[in-house]
Amino acid sequence: MSKIDSLIDWMIYVGGNLYVYCTDFTINLANLTGTLYYEVNFFFFCILFPFLLVVLPIMAIVLRFRLQQLSRMYK
Repeated sequence: MSKIDSLIDWMIYVGGNLYVYCTDFTINLANLTGTLYYEVNFFFFCILFPFLLVVLPIMAIVLRFRLQQLSRMYK
């Protein structure tokens, strides 16, 4: 059981440090751009993330289609 406990402790440690780093990055970015922390969060989570969530799978489908076309052309 100690391996599981040490794994959980490590995950909590890494997750906590990742959260602190991301929050610090967002605060510094807000300070550099002269905006508020909430505005930067809005941009990341309400504009950028949904945009990437839609665009990246579409790009993957288009690139797979192009790759199939090229592989058919050079066979």
